[in-house]
Order: sequence, then structure tokens, then C-alpha cells
Amino acid sequence: MQITNIAVAGTLESSDAQVRIEPASTLHIELNSSVGKQFGDDILATINQVLAQFEVSAAKVTVEDKGALDCVLRARLKAALLRATDEQIDWEKVL
Repeated sequence: MQITNIAVAGTLESSDAQVRIEPASTLHIELNSSVGKQFGDDILATINQVLAQFEVSAAKVTVEDKGALDCVLRARLKAALLRATDEQIDWEKVL
């Protein structure tokens, strides 16, 4: 998937995450998390899994995590990715 637009999904409320996707020439992930010391590696693994699922190799991904569950983080990231591309969506990859 090629990222062509800036997109945001989520909020900064407790137990949520805000994901911002921007076009870039390489893949860069920035994680700011209130639970980063305990779960930072797991959060990054989840982000990388979703990016691999959508075949994203170039983007700036900024995640402001406020203790979101894994399923919430995945949903926010997927929503932002779908908003950030002009490509036809392969819905089998989304589900």
C-alpha cells in the first residue's frame, strides 16, 4: 500500500490511541505511550504486524497511546491506513 495522504484515527482519551500516518520515503515509527515501559515492545510488534499485513514500506507513523488494548490499536491503525491511501482496498487484508 502506498501512503499518499495524511490521515488520523483515534482520540487522546484514556484507553484509546491516536494514530497519524503521513507519506514518507522510508518507514519511520514514533511511539509515545503512557504504558510504554511495560508494553512498548508489544505495541511496536502490533504496529509492525499491521503495517506488514497492508504491505506498507514507506510512511511516517506516529502513535499516541493512552493504554489502548491491542484490538483498539489495530483498529485505529487500520482506519488511518485506509484513509491515507488512494489505492483500491483489498478487503481480505483488512479483515
